[in-house]
Amino acid sequence: MTPRPLGSDERRLAGRVQRRWPLVSAVGALGLALLLGAVIAGRGGRLSIDTEWMAELVEHRAPFWQVPALVMNFVGGGWFGVFAVPVGIGVALLLARKPWATLYFVAASVASAGVVQLLKQLFGRARPEDILVVSDYGSFPSGHVANAATIAVALGVILRRSWVWAAGVVYTLLMIASRTYLGAHWLTDTLGGVLVGAGVAVVLWAPFALRLLAERHQRENLTQAARDS
Repeated sequence: MTPRPLGSDERRLAGRVQRRWPLVSAVGALGLALLLGAVIAGRGGRLSIDTEWMAELVEHRAPFWQVPALVMNFVGGGWFGVFAVPVGIGVALLLARKPWATLYFVAASVASAGVVQLLKQLFGRARPEDILVVSDYGSFPSGHVANAATIAVALGVILRRSWVWAAGVVYTLLMIASRTYLGAHWLTDTLGGVLVGAGVAVVLWAPFALRLLAERHQRENLTQAARDS
């Protein structure tokens, strides 16, 4: 069977993504993250939704919930979450012979972490007083949640499987729950993390869109050829 080439319609779609998606996504997700940070700063770093949510969580804290929250704290941040997890996923993509997917994923992870640190320095929001873990400077946005959202969106774009998207959503929601439960972040910090992580992943998808699509088609053609042989 002759390998199917990348169709003209698919090339046009990827071309439109490359030309238009960065502006749309940047104004959307990243722009909203900046707006949210500005609103929080304008309110003196305190919003009623944050204080009410935190008070509810503190009231219902228990050892049973603290253990999984601490596990998520380790998995999503520090040397393990920032370096080991992205590197491990990158190595797995390389072993799967997806070099462009690897480059895209690593670039998105690095860029997401960089934007988070930039916004932390820009807004300098104080963390909740009822924090149960040691954290770095700046509460907005949540780096753990941004990292989770970046992984979820990037792998969803690369693998294009419904279960990958579903697993990514669950992972991100669990990270939001753990960060607020531990008092490491206000609820709006985690929302900012989602906007940054997803926004960066989509923005960087644009310049890689055509190459990722071609790489996927190449893998599909090789698989089909192996089945026909």
